[in-house]
Amino acid sequence: MGKFDWRYVKLFVLVLVGSVNGGIEGVIKVNYKFSGSERNLRALKAHDEMRHLRILAGIDLPIGGIGRPDSVGLYYAKIGIGTPPNNYYVQVDTGSDIMWVNCITCQECPRRGYHGLELTLYNPRDSLTGKLIVCGNSFCKDIDRGSGSGCSGNTSCTYSQVYGDGSYSRGYFVEDVVQYDQVSGDLQTKSSNGSVIFGCGASQSGDLSSSDEALDGVLGFGKSNSSMLSQLASSGRVTEKFAHCLDSVNGGGIFAIGDVVQPKVNMTPLVPNQPHYNVNMMAVEVGYQFLNLSVDVLMNGENNGVIIDSGTTLAYLPEVIYGPLVKKIFSWQPDLKLRTIHDEYTCFEYSGSVDDGFPQVTFHFENSLSLRVRPHEYLFPYEDLFCIGWQNSGTQSRDKWNLTLFGDLVLSNKLVLYDLENQAIGWTEYNCSSSIELKDEITGSVRLVGAHSLSSGSSLTAQMALTIFFLLVVLLHNYLFNW
Repeated sequence: MGKFDWRYVKLFVLVLVGSVNGGIEGVIKVNYKFSGSERNLRALKAHDEMRHLRILAGIDLPIGGIGRPDSVGLYYAKIGIGTPPNNYYVQVDTGSDIMWVNCITCQECPRRGYHGLELTLYNPRDSLTGKLIVCGNSFCKDIDRGSGSGCSGNTSCTYSQVYGDGSYSRGYFVEDVVQYDQVSGDLQTKSSNGSVIFGCGASQSGDLSSSDEALDGVLGFGKSNSSMLSQLASSGRVTEKFAHCLDSVNGGGIFAIGDVVQPKVNMTPLVPNQPHYNVNMMAVEVGYQFLNLSVDVLMNGENNGVIIDSGTTLAYLPEVIYGPLVKKIFSWQPDLKLRTIHDEYTCFEYSGSVDDGFPQVTFHFENSLSLRVRPHEYLFPYEDLFCIGWQNSGTQSRDKWNLTLFGDLVLSNKLVLYDLENQAIGWTEYNCSSSIELKDEITGSVRLVGAHSLSSGSSLTAQMALTIFFLLVVLLHNYLFNW
């Protein structure tokens, strides 16, 4: 060949680096936090207790995990923050509003988290676009309204987020650029970003600081104006509509922000003046027989209707609904020997097909919207038993909730649409391994958004790509020199 020319290697390097960067920059990746963990019923309930009190043109948010009741339904995303961006792993939470990540001022925050993830402390001074939010900022005034904290002037605007298990995150608000995947074509995305105000966590407690479960923070998809969704919508970057479809068969599913036009979904109005996604339930049907429940019981509970929360794993009913429902279900198998596991789960041995031996349950809502739950969805395996996923919220140890809340037990394998612009929510049974059609609000074009199923190893994609890159450089070097 003659004299070795390093220009070829330089060109090769640029091509490979471009390939690697194109695959990892600006991509929001969601993993299932408890993937591969043994089933732990106590952890399942503890997670739900925490969830109950917390409750972008189109954006594609890849998700991972299994939304089944025999696993803990907690999802996390990898997002980019800052200029230049750093990656942060944050829990995706439809039950809380603000987004926060642990800050450089946090002395007790773990540096490694779930599955050995290397966690990153955010430093606003390291970002060209990062800045502090002071009390005089309109965002801070809205957050502070009614709290009486006395925040004023140019002092730092602080936050305190307390969760149902007693854990908390406390710190101050900052503003910076957050990166996400914007839908650019059928099953295609491009990197985009928007400026978002979020919390910079200075201290935390409970599971938030446990090295076994810790992540960098929380990404809230709640209803208030402080959420990332609402902020991006107010700047005209996205519409206040999003959808998820959790795949309990293959894992992962679909999470998209924008106007879903296919499939068509029947909607029911949200109950006004509620902090969560509440809807009015009109009737409960078990095996084609309606339970004798008054509308007042169904609609006017302590929390005004049913809370729809995709982050909760099980389904919780007040005693007045739970008792008749479970009694009717077990009347189909009167000879079962029931046993209680961990003082709270009703379980039994059963060798046949649960779909053949037990009734389906259908909940009816306003606007003729119904939600059907098959036996294999509300009965989940535990060791050599089956356990019932319905839980009596009136007998829970924490605060006697007595609420009605639907989690992944009933929401899996359904496309669920949240429309904050029209204050409505809806769902339909759907193959969550397929794709949906999202309308671009600017051009009017319709784009396909497909399903994702990310594994816990997906965070190693960049490292693996770089390893392959260096191996190929070595091979190319040897090949050219020995030619």
